[in-house]
Amino acid sequence: MQSDNERRPVLVTGPLGEFLSLAELPKSDTTRWVIRRKAEVVAAVSGGLISLEEACSRYRLTVEEFLSWQESIEKSGLPGLRISHLSKYRKKERMREAGPDEA
Repeated sequence: MQSDNERRPVLVTGPLGEFLSLAELPKSDTTRWVIRRKAEVVAAVSGGLISLEEACSRYRLTVEEFLSWQESIEKSGLPGLRISHLSKYRKKERMREAGPDEA
């Protein structure tokens, strides 16, 4: 019977097309989350290098925070991970949800 580690890939494709292994992932004590680091963690989870639970535990993230990174990449690519982009996007979403009468 194979363990989870035996079925996991050793390398996944990173956000810039480079190969990522566990050694190339951000350090577990990372506190400054730049776009590239967020995208690397999302790529690692998406590629099966680490599980969502492992990523959240390793980087002290909530599932919601990780999923917001993943959704931002899906909707807007890497620029979607910028804080300024997120603020602008959230403002547009709130205006859209409020409707034309409340805006």
